[in-house]
Amino acid sequence: QVQLVESGGGLVQTGGSLRLSCTASERAFTSYAVGWFRQAPGREREFVAAINWSASNTYYADSVKGRFTISRDNAKITVYLQMNSLKPEDTAVYYCAADPTNRLTTVSFGYDYWGRGTQVTVSS
Repeated sequence: QVQLVESGGGLVQTGGSLRLSCTASERAFTSYAVGWFRQAPGREREFVAAINWSASNTYYADSVKGRFTISRDNAKITVYLQMNSLKPEDTAVYYCAADPTNRLTTVSFGYDYWGRGTQVTVSS
């Protein structure tokens, strides 16, 4: 059972930046696709970004394209989400998730392993 732990969330002003990290408990994670999702209060969980195992393919939601960058360091068993030009509407709990079948999917049920999330709050 792969365990995922997110970190790096916090409070930032509009236009600021944060880098989220998702670190796994097992090296098998390095062969999985990984996605970031977010959930704001009263809203459904939504896809943010995904990366395949080798980092050769990435995919972003339109709402974050050009502002967020997903990357990974398999030596550190960690996936990152660099978030720039943050907006108040980016405020949410951010979750990372892993897909052992490496499908690079945008739907949450495509991922088998989930972290507990990290809060990101962007003040206006």
